[in-house]
Amino acid sequence: MDPLSDVLASLQSRSFAARGFHVDGELAVQFGRHQGIKCYAVASGECWLAIEGLPEPILLKAGECCLLPRGLPFRLATDLSLPAIDVAELRRRQPLIGEEQPDGDPGTYLVGGYFHLTGHHAAFLLEMLPPVVHLRDEAQKATMRWSLERLRDELRDPQPGGSLIAQQLAYTMLIQALRLHLTDGASGGVGGVGWLFALADKQMNAAITYLHADPAHPWTVKELAEHVGMSRSVFALRFKETVGSTPMEYLTRWRMLRASQRLETSSDSITEIAGSLGYESDSAFRKAFRGVMGCSPREYGRSRRSSGRHDVVRDPAAS
Repeated sequence: MDPLSDVLASLQSRSFAARGFHVDGELAVQFGRHQGIKCYAVASGECWLAIEGLPEPILLKAGECCLLPRGLPFRLATDLSLPAIDVAELRRRQPLIGEEQPDGDPGTYLVGGYFHLTGHHAAFLLEMLPPVVHLRDEAQKATMRWSLERLRDELRDPQPGGSLIAQQLAYTMLIQALRLHLTDGASGGVGGVGWLFALADKQMNAAITYLHADPAHPWTVKELAEHVGMSRSVFALRFKETVGSTPMEYLTRWRMLRASQRLETSSDSITEIAGSLGYESDSAFRKAFRGVMGCSPREYGRSRRSSGRHDVVRDPAAS
Protein backbone atom coordinates (compact mmCIF):
# COMPACT_ATOMS: atom_id res chain seq x y z
CA MET A 1 0.00 0.00 0.00
CA ASP A 2 1.34 3.47 -0.86
CA PRO A 3 1.83 5.97 2.02
CA LEU A 4 -1.17 8.17 1.18
CA SER A 5 -3.47 5.14 1.05
CA ASP A 6 -1.87 3.85 4.24
CA VAL A 7 -2.70 7.00 6.19
CA LEU A 8 -6.18 7.40 4.70
CA ALA A 9 -7.02 3.77 5.45
CA SER A 10 -6.37 4.45 9.14
CA LEU A 11 -8.66 7.48 9.35
CA GLN A 12 -11.93 7.17 11.26
CA SER A 13 -14.90 9.24 10.16
CA ARG A 14 -17.28 10.30 12.90
CA SER A 15 -19.98 11.94 10.75
CA PHE A 16 -20.87 12.89 7.19
CA ALA A 17 -23.23 15.45 5.74
CA ALA A 18 -24.26 16.98 2.45
CA ARG A 19 -26.63 19.78 1.49
CA GLY A 20 -27.59 21.97 -1.44
CA PHE A 21 -27.42 25.75 -0.91
CA HIS A 22 -29.66 27.91 -3.08
CA VAL A 23 -29.08 31.64 -2.55
CA ASP A 24 -31.98 33.75 -3.85
CA GLY A 25 -30.64 37.27 -4.34
CA GLU A 26 -27.77 38.93 -2.50
CA LEU A 27 -26.54 37.29 0.69
CA ALA A 28 -23.51 36.95 2.96
CA VAL A 29 -23.40 34.07 5.45
CA GLN A 30 -20.87 33.64 8.27
CA PHE A 31 -19.82 30.14 9.32
CA GLY A 32 -17.99 29.58 12.59
CA ARG A 33 -15.03 27.39 13.36
CA HIS A 34 -15.66 23.74 12.50
CA GLN A 35 -14.05 20.40 13.16
CA GLY A 36 -13.32 18.21 10.18
CA ILE A 37 -13.40 19.05 6.49
CA LYS A 38 -15.96 21.08 4.55
CA CYS A 39 -16.23 21.07 0.78
CA TYR A 40 -18.21 23.24 -1.61
CA ALA A 41 -18.89 22.96 -5.34
CA VAL A 42 -20.58 25.80 -7.23
CA ALA A 43 -23.22 24.30 -9.52
CA SER A 44 -24.34 27.67 -10.92
CA GLY A 45 -23.64 31.35 -10.45
CA GLU A 46 -20.65 32.46 -8.41
CA CYS A 47 -19.82 33.12 -4.79
CA TRP A 48 -17.05 34.74 -2.76
CA LEU A 49 -15.24 32.72 -0.10
CA ALA A 50 -13.46 34.71 2.61
CA ILE A 51 -11.51 32.71 5.21
CA GLU A 52 -10.39 34.12 8.54
CA GLY A 53 -6.65 34.81 8.50
CA LEU A 54 -6.29 34.80 4.71
CA PRO A 55 -5.59 38.21 3.16
CA GLU A 56 -7.52 37.72 -0.08
CA PRO A 57 -10.99 36.27 -0.71
CA ILE A 58 -11.53 33.66 -3.42
CA LEU A 59 -14.14 33.96 -6.16
CA LEU A 60 -15.69 30.54 -6.73
CA LYS A 61 -17.20 30.29 -10.21
CA ALA A 62 -19.64 27.76 -11.63
CA GLY A 63 -18.09 24.30 -11.63
CA GLU A 64 -15.28 25.17 -9.22
CA CYS A 65 -14.73 23.40 -5.90
CA CYS A 66 -12.95 24.15 -2.66
CA LEU A 67 -11.84 22.07 0.29
CA LEU A 68 -11.63 23.61 3.79
CA PRO A 69 -9.54 21.24 5.94
CA ARG A 70 -8.37 23.50 8.78
CA GLY A 71 -11.73 24.37 10.38
CA LEU A 72 -11.19 28.15 10.19
CA PRO A 73 -14.24 30.45 10.31
CA PHE A 74 -15.29 31.58 6.84
CA ARG A 75 -17.88 33.60 4.94
CA LEU A 76 -19.77 32.78 1.74
CA ALA A 77 -21.15 35.86 0.00
CA THR A 78 -22.52 37.00 -3.31
CA ASP A 79 -21.24 40.47 -2.31
CA LEU A 80 -18.48 40.90 0.26
CA SER A 81 -19.65 44.41 1.15
CA LEU A 82 -22.87 43.02 2.61
CA PRO A 83 -23.11 42.56 6.41
CA ALA A 84 -22.73 38.85 7.17
CA ILE A 85 -25.54 36.90 8.84
CA ASP A 86 -24.64 33.98 11.07
CA VAL A 87 -25.81 30.77 9.43
CA ALA A 88 -27.75 29.69 12.53
CA GLU A 89 -29.53 33.04 12.75
CA LEU A 90 -30.35 32.95 9.08
CA ARG A 91 -32.09 29.63 9.42
CA ARG A 92 -34.10 30.84 12.37
CA ARG A 93 -35.29 33.91 10.49
CA GLN A 94 -36.27 32.54 7.12
CA PRO A 95 -35.53 29.62 4.78
CA LEU A 96 -33.33 31.47 2.30
CA ILE A 97 -31.17 28.40 1.87
CA GLY A 98 -32.93 25.37 0.42
CA GLU A 99 -31.86 21.92 -0.63
CA GLU A 100 -33.58 21.72 -4.01
CA GLN A 101 -32.07 23.39 -7.05
CA PRO A 102 -34.90 25.46 -8.62
CA ASP A 103 -36.03 25.34 -12.24
CA GLY A 104 -35.23 28.16 -14.61
CA ASP A 105 -32.53 30.60 -13.53
CA PRO A 106 -31.11 28.99 -10.37
CA GLY A 107 -29.04 32.00 -9.32
CA THR A 108 -26.21 30.88 -7.06
CA TYR A 109 -26.41 27.23 -6.11
CA LEU A 110 -23.74 25.34 -4.17
CA VAL A 111 -23.39 21.74 -3.08
CA GLY A 112 -21.79 21.49 0.36
CA GLY A 113 -20.27 18.43 1.94
CA TYR A 114 -18.83 17.82 5.40
CA PHE A 115 -17.12 14.98 7.19
CA HIS A 116 -15.46 14.83 10.57
CA LEU A 117 -12.34 12.72 11.15
CA THR A 118 -11.28 11.66 14.61
CA GLY A 119 -8.05 10.82 16.38
CA HIS A 120 -4.37 11.56 15.92
CA HIS A 121 -4.58 10.01 12.45
CA ALA A 122 -6.66 12.96 11.31
CA ALA A 123 -4.29 15.51 12.82
CA PHE A 124 -1.37 13.77 11.09
CA LEU A 125 -3.07 14.41 7.74
CA LEU A 126 -4.87 17.72 8.19
CA GLU A 127 -2.06 19.68 9.82
CA MET A 128 -0.12 19.39 6.57
CA LEU A 129 -2.87 20.95 4.43
CA PRO A 130 -3.35 24.64 3.64
CA PRO A 131 -6.43 26.52 4.91
CA VAL A 132 -8.11 26.11 1.52
CA VAL A 133 -7.62 23.89 -1.51
CA HIS A 134 -9.16 25.57 -4.56
CA LEU A 135 -9.81 23.23 -7.51
CA ARG A 136 -10.60 25.06 -10.68
CA ASP A 137 -9.53 23.33 -13.90
CA GLU A 138 -12.07 21.32 -15.87
CA ALA A 139 -10.94 17.83 -14.84
CA GLN A 140 -10.73 18.84 -11.18
CA LYS A 141 -14.17 20.46 -11.23
CA ALA A 142 -15.90 17.48 -12.80
CA THR A 143 -14.29 14.94 -10.49
CA MET A 144 -14.99 16.75 -7.22
CA ARG A 145 -18.49 17.90 -8.13
CA TRP A 146 -19.54 14.37 -9.06
CA SER A 147 -18.46 13.08 -5.65
CA LEU A 148 -20.17 15.90 -3.74
CA GLU A 149 -23.44 15.50 -5.62
CA ARG A 150 -23.50 11.74 -5.09
CA LEU A 151 -22.79 12.27 -1.39
CA ARG A 152 -25.66 14.76 -1.18
CA ASP A 153 -28.04 12.36 -2.89
CA GLU A 154 -27.16 9.44 -0.64
CA LEU A 155 -27.74 11.41 2.55
CA ARG A 156 -30.84 13.27 1.37
CA ASP A 157 -32.63 10.13 0.20
CA PRO A 158 -31.42 7.28 2.46
CA GLN A 159 -31.42 3.82 0.89
CA PRO A 160 -30.21 0.45 2.17
CA GLY A 161 -26.41 0.56 2.34
CA GLY A 162 -26.43 4.35 2.04
CA SER A 163 -24.24 4.98 5.07
CA LEU A 164 -21.45 2.85 3.66
CA ILE A 165 -21.75 4.47 0.23
CA ALA A 166 -21.59 7.91 1.86
CA GLN A 167 -18.45 6.89 3.74
CA GLN A 168 -16.73 5.68 0.59
CA LEU A 169 -17.75 8.80 -1.33
CA ALA A 170 -16.34 11.00 1.43
CA TYR A 171 -13.02 9.17 1.35
CA THR A 172 -12.96 9.33 -2.45
CA MET A 173 -13.58 13.07 -2.30
CA LEU A 174 -10.73 13.58 0.14
CA ILE A 175 -8.30 11.44 -1.87
CA GLN A 176 -9.21 13.27 -5.08
CA ALA A 177 -8.63 16.65 -3.49
CA LEU A 178 -5.27 15.61 -2.03
CA ARG A 179 -4.12 14.15 -5.33
CA LEU A 180 -5.13 17.23 -7.28
CA HIS A 181 -3.55 19.53 -4.71
CA LEU A 182 -0.27 17.65 -4.93
CA THR A 183 -0.40 17.68 -8.72
CA ASP A 184 -0.93 21.44 -8.73
CA GLY A 185 1.96 21.96 -6.33
CA ALA A 186 4.32 19.75 -8.31
CA SER A 187 3.44 21.30 -11.67
CA GLY A 188 3.71 24.80 -10.26
CA GLY A 189 7.04 24.14 -8.61
CA VAL A 190 5.65 25.21 -5.25
CA GLY A 191 5.54 22.72 -2.42
CA GLY A 192 4.81 22.81 1.26
CA VAL A 193 6.54 21.11 4.14
CA GLY A 194 5.21 17.82 5.50
CA TRP A 195 4.95 14.15 4.65
CA LEU A 196 2.07 14.82 2.25
CA PHE A 197 4.07 17.23 0.11
CA ALA A 198 7.10 14.95 0.31
CA LEU A 199 5.12 12.33 -1.63
CA ALA A 200 5.57 14.48 -4.74
CA ASP A 201 9.35 13.96 -4.43
CA LYS A 202 10.30 10.62 -5.97
CA GLN A 203 13.13 9.81 -3.56
CA MET A 204 11.35 11.04 -0.42
CA ASN A 205 8.24 9.12 -1.49
CA ALA A 206 10.36 5.98 -1.79
CA ALA A 207 11.87 6.48 1.67
CA ILE A 208 8.46 7.01 3.28
CA THR A 209 7.14 3.96 1.46
CA TYR A 210 9.92 1.84 2.98
CA LEU A 211 9.10 3.11 6.48
CA HIS A 212 5.39 2.43 6.05
CA ALA A 213 5.92 -1.00 4.55
CA ASP A 214 8.05 -2.27 7.44
CA PRO A 215 7.84 -0.03 10.53
CA ALA A 216 9.28 -2.77 12.77
CA HIS A 217 12.58 -2.83 10.87
CA PRO A 218 15.49 -1.18 12.75
CA TRP A 219 15.91 1.53 10.13
CA THR A 220 18.88 3.87 10.08
CA VAL A 221 19.33 7.05 8.10
CA LYS A 222 22.25 5.43 6.27
CA GLU A 223 20.19 2.42 5.21
CA LEU A 224 17.31 4.57 3.96
CA ALA A 225 19.70 6.80 2.03
CA GLU A 226 21.22 3.77 0.31
CA HIS A 227 17.76 2.47 -0.61
CA VAL A 228 16.89 5.70 -2.43
CA GLY A 229 20.31 6.24 -3.99
CA MET A 230 21.50 9.25 -2.00
CA SER A 231 24.36 10.04 0.35
CA ARG A 232 23.51 9.95 4.04
CA SER A 233 24.06 13.68 4.59
CA VAL A 234 22.13 14.82 1.52
CA PHE A 235 19.25 12.45 2.29
CA ALA A 236 19.00 13.57 5.92
CA LEU A 237 18.92 17.22 4.89
CA ARG A 238 16.39 16.69 2.08
CA PHE A 239 14.11 14.62 4.30
CA LYS A 240 14.15 17.26 7.05
CA GLU A 241 13.47 20.06 4.57
CA THR A 242 10.59 18.34 2.77
CA VAL A 243 8.96 16.29 5.54
CA GLY A 244 9.59 18.70 8.41
CA SER A 245 11.12 16.08 10.71
CA THR A 246 14.05 13.70 10.71
CA PRO A 247 13.57 10.19 9.28
CA MET A 248 13.69 8.66 12.77
CA GLU A 249 11.18 11.18 14.16
CA TYR A 250 8.86 10.37 11.29
CA LEU A 251 9.28 6.63 11.86
CA THR A 252 8.47 6.98 15.57
CA ARG A 253 5.33 8.96 14.86
CA TRP A 254 4.14 6.49 12.24
CA ARG A 255 4.76 3.59 14.61
CA MET A 256 2.70 5.32 17.30
CA LEU A 257 -0.15 6.00 14.89
CA ARG A 258 -0.16 2.33 13.96
CA ALA A 259 -0.08 1.44 17.64
CA SER A 260 -3.00 3.73 18.45
CA GLN A 261 -5.07 2.08 15.75
CA ARG A 262 -4.33 -1.35 17.20
CA LEU A 263 -5.25 -0.14 20.70
CA GLU A 264 -8.59 1.12 19.40
CA THR A 265 -9.58 -1.84 17.27
CA SER A 266 -7.91 -4.97 18.64
CA SER A 267 -7.48 -6.89 21.89
CA ASP A 268 -3.71 -7.23 21.40
CA SER A 269 -1.60 -6.70 24.48
CA ILE A 270 0.87 -3.84 24.81
CA THR A 271 3.70 -6.36 24.60
CA GLU A 272 2.36 -7.75 21.32
CA ILE A 273 1.91 -4.29 19.82
CA ALA A 274 5.33 -3.13 20.97
CA GLY A 275 7.06 -6.18 19.50
CA SER A 276 5.23 -5.86 16.16
CA LEU A 277 6.56 -2.31 15.82
CA GLY A 278 10.18 -3.11 16.58
CA TYR A 279 10.38 -2.33 20.30
CA GLU A 280 12.30 -4.83 22.40
CA SER A 281 10.79 -3.66 25.70
CA ASP A 282 7.40 -2.43 26.85
CA SER A 283 9.02 0.47 28.67
CA ALA A 284 10.68 1.80 25.47
CA PHE A 285 7.36 1.52 23.64
CA ARG A 286 5.43 3.27 26.43
CA LYS A 287 7.95 6.11 26.51
CA ALA A 288 7.73 6.60 22.74
CA PHE A 289 3.93 6.41 22.80
CA ARG A 290 3.59 9.01 25.56
CA GLY A 291 6.01 11.30 23.72
CA VAL A 292 3.85 11.28 20.57
CA MET A 293 0.32 10.82 21.92
CA GLY A 294 0.62 12.58 25.27
CA CYS A 295 -0.68 9.66 27.34
CA SER A 296 0.15 6.03 28.09
CA PRO A 297 -0.98 3.27 25.69
CA ARG A 298 -3.36 1.90 28.31
CA GLU A 299 -4.97 5.31 28.92
CA TYR A 300 -5.35 5.89 25.19
CA GLY A 301 -6.94 2.53 24.47
CA ARG A 302 -9.37 2.84 27.37
CA SER A 303 -10.50 6.37 26.44
CA ARG A 304 -10.87 5.65 22.72
CA ARG A 305 -12.86 2.45 23.16
CA SER A 306 -15.25 4.12 25.58
CA SER A 307 -15.88 7.21 23.40
CA GLY A 308 -15.87 5.76 19.88
CA ARG A 309 -19.05 6.51 17.92
CA HIS A 310 -19.94 6.98 14.24
CA ASP A 311 -22.83 9.13 13.08
CA VAL A 312 -24.35 10.15 9.79
CA VAL A 313 -25.92 13.61 9.82
CA ARG A 314 -27.71 15.70 7.24
CA ASP A 315 -26.67 19.27 7.83
CA PRO A 316 -23.00 20.29 7.46
CA ALA A 317 -23.48 23.74 8.97
CA ALA A 318 -25.06 22.36 12.12
CA SER A 319 -21.78 20.83 13.23
